[in-house]
Amino acid sequence: MKNSILIIAVICISSFAPRLCSAQATAQKQPVPLDTIYANDTKNVALFFPEPIRQGITGSDNFVFTYNREKEQYFGLLQAKPGKESNLLVVNRNGSIFSYIVRYKKELSKLNYFIPLSNSIGNEKPIVTDSVIAESSEELVDNSTYYYQKFCSYLLNRKQRIGRIKKRNEGVILTVENIVFDKDELYFVIHIENNSTLDYDLNFLNLSIETRQKGKRKSLQRLYQEPIYRHNLPSKIKENETARFVYVLPKFSLSDDRRAILELNEKDGERNIELKISHRYINNPN
Repeated sequence: MKNSILIIAVICISSFAPRLCSAQATAQKQPVPLDTIYANDTKNVALFFPEPIRQGITGSDNFVFTYNREKEQYFGLLQAKPGKESNLLVVNRNGSIFSYIVRYKKELSKLNYFIPLSNSIGNEKPIVTDSVIAESSEELVDNSTYYYQKFCSYLLNRKQRIGRIKKRNEGVILTVENIVFDKDELYFVIHIENNSTLDYDLNFLNLSIETRQKGKRKSLQRLYQEPIYRHNLPSKIKENETARFVYVLPKFSLSDDRRAILELNEKDGERNIELKISHRYINNPN
């Protein structure tokens, strides 16, 4: 009797085991469900990505994803009209791919999505893990950006100076070490030294052109200059540390009634600096 029961048990286990293995294998092959993002036609839903957006596509006309197609930015805006759900596919500048289900919802509880790199479903190009192919980094950026990277690194390793362009405020020193003309751009080599006992959190560093109006009512007018490229710009300079970086701007020249202003602004602080740069340095770069 015991032997009969044992044989029946073995038969049951043998017949059930393949099904169990098959079920486990099927479960392992099932794709991970995509996250859902809700939008409507009265509010903008902002999606912030870890790298600038190169391309964004929705699968249906009742969903619209807008982003800056001329100058790559880190965020895009999603809107939706009532209709069936669809999908959103976004490709970052570095080739990372993000995919989401998008649905219309009249009332939204979330308007901003900060998307980490871990949410990427893959890369449009194979990621090379070794250093055999040196050109892999070049393929991720256009030729001009790659040139800026190389030339800025070269300038930071160079010991050339253009003059004494320096100003300080409470232990923080802002210096323009060098201004270099190359092709159609001006390269500003900038140095920030923090000799204070507090870290310096950088809010912004802007370069503007200031015009001095002549006449009885003298006034100053400033025009902000947008850099083409920023190399190694820090967000924080710790106490007793320094930072060196480069701003790349389109070439410009100044008349004697104009000058450049480099404005350093501290986040949640008052250690702000305005450094005046004479037209002579701008018109006679290295």
